[in-house]
Amino acid sequence: MKKKIAIIFTGGTISMKIDPRLNAAIPALSGKDILHMVTGIEDYAEIEMLQFGEYPGPHVTPQIMFNLKKMLENVLLREDISGAVVTHGTDTLEETAYFLDLTLKTQKPVIVTGSMRNSSELGYDGPSNIASSICTAISEQAKGKGVLVVFNNEINAASEVTKTHTLSLDTFKSPDFGPLGIVDNDEAIFYRDILYHDYIPTENIEPRVSLLKTVAGMDDRLFKFLVDSGEKGIVIEGTGRGNVTPRMVEGIKYAISNGTVIVLVSRCSRGRVLDTYGYEGGGKNLTSMGVILGDNLPGQKARIKLMIALGYTNNHDEIREIFERDIYKRRR
Repeated sequence: MKKKIAIIFTGGTISMKIDPRLNAAIPALSGKDILHMVTGIEDYAEIEMLQFGEYPGPHVTPQIMFNLKKMLENVLLREDISGAVVTHGTDTLEETAYFLDLTLKTQKPVIVTGSMRNSSELGYDGPSNIASSICTAISEQAKGKGVLVVFNNEINAASEVTKTHTLSLDTFKSPDFGPLGIVDNDEAIFYRDILYHDYIPTENIEPRVSLLKTVAGMDDRLFKFLVDSGEKGIVIEGTGRGNVTPRMVEGIKYAISNGTVIVLVSRCSRGRVLDTYGYEGGGKNLTSMGVILGDNLPGQKARIKLMIALGYTNNHDEIREIFERDIYKRRR
């Protein structure tokens, strides 16, 4: 008996084509239009199409992610649904996928996909990515692995994947650990697993969280502006192992003293942060002030996680545990 997979269309490049008046891509295709191009998929799964929206990637907000999460929860509760595929604009796809990964509690496969080329371009990759995603969603091995991102016949964990190229079809990569598996001959093949899967049981999010990137000579003005504007959390992309300029330190102190949660990650594309350096602005200096380490997350994902964590609790120690759980384990 074929499994039933829900496909939720949210928009993005996969649903676009060129408008000759604008000479630019705009939303134009319905879910039915897109699925019609995925030939032969009915031999593998029964499909139910659901239209969530027509959002270009940059139009997606954390509140939209939350609404999508609620829709998925309801769909996945149905006994007749074995898994779900979500189509999404690639610009913010990794953030939505990670949001869903942190907030959905299900053993059923959830796959997020899209396309790098619109339907008017040669080599439109939307139908192929949907087909590979469906093949992954029906796989028994995909159960319990959290939210997955499938592009270009590669299967990546939402917690690890990032968009690495503005144009390439294989843009979604997991820089630290590589893909979990591949889709070959219409079958999902997994080579490794995720040892630990984060889940934050919140029914709220805190949208007032900002992301700042450390650059040479940066000072504290942005911190004071954000705190005075009511920001509840700030993620800092520090340099290297997790360090900032000495002129930023007073701003960080000001934020912490006013109850704003600070999470530190690295602006490097690979590796994790650790409080290795003791000079002013070094990681040890920052953690002693109350800065939380964000492990190997990129800034955009750490921001999503902090929004969810702050929606769950205002307790600084609990938020530290959410972010530093693995770091604590290594230090014991």
